[in-house]
Amino acid sequence: PSTSNVGSNRLSKWFSIYLIAAGCGSSSDKPAGGDSKLAGSIVIDGSSTVEPLASAAAEAFNGDNSGVNIDVRASGTGGGFAAFCKGETDISNASRSIKDEEAKACADAGVTYEELRVASDGITLVTKAGVEVGKTCLTLADLKAVWTPGSKVKNWSAIGPGFKELPLQLAGPGSQSGTYDFFNEEVLGKGADGKPLPSRQDYSASEDDNVTVNVVNAAKAGLGYFGFSYYEQNQDTLTPFGVDGGKGCVVPSAESITDGTYPLARPLFIYVKKTSLAKPEVKGFVRYFLENAVSLAEDQQFVPAPQDQLDAGLAKVPA
Repeated sequence: PSTSNVGSNRLSKWFSIYLIAAGCGSSSDKPAGGDSKLAGSIVIDGSSTVEPLASAAAEAFNGDNSGVNIDVRASGTGGGFAAFCKGETDISNASRSIKDEEAKACADAGVTYEELRVASDGITLVTKAGVEVGKTCLTLADLKAVWTPGSKVKNWSAIGPGFKELPLQLAGPGSQSGTYDFFNEEVLGKGADGKPLPSRQDYSASEDDNVTVNVVNAAKAGLGYFGFSYYEQNQDTLTPFGVDGGKGCVVPSAESITDGTYPLARPLFIYVKKTSLAKPEVKGFVRYFLENAVSLAEDQQFVPAPQDQLDAGLAKVPA
């Protein structure tokens, strides 16, 4: 699992811009929760897809609330919910909705929460830039042939006509990832128990999407998947595939994810403990996150959530 502190280097440029912008504004422009007297700590864990967005929100919030220590971790959606339902964290980042068994674990432990949508995303299939595998679009049937349990597809040509004779090295999220669950449900379907079928296991798996980026870049002709923002952050070295869900090929983009035409589009959430929302520092941070979710998402190369859903989330947070 990767751990990202709010002072990470990749956010320093953004933070400098934020401070300049904040300095140019009037006092009425101060963000929600911008009370410099706020102090305390907030622990956030969960989805590696949502982690960069949560880290950016934490970095910006600390600009006016330096007394609040915000620890942002990324153990995967499943790992985050496990810690959340044990009462170990205040906020759980999630790239899928909470599962029934996770909700039960929270209920059994007396943990109540609010589900708040913060952004949109599209699972993006990539290979190394400059590599030509024969086709630029993958159908859901192609993906199922590659990722189905027990699949023996180890060469691009084995997927079907039109693909070249190139070794296929696979990389993607591990089983604790919400991206893994969502991808498997959309591509492989559900089993008799109603749960997403597991994918084949002979691939490079990691809850850290940066590992997937590195594996794909090191492979001769790899195939990996993760959230759209990770592609955007690495678009100089990666090439995305379009996906055909039965209505023609659609390339992942902010537009196709927002309008839902991209077959692997999905919402992103944070889950906040109600007892934590009673703490001024948590309430202030969550309100800041939601009130600035659109600009944060755009800056961090996420797709913003619909404004009506952000407003609905704000209505759940005490003023």
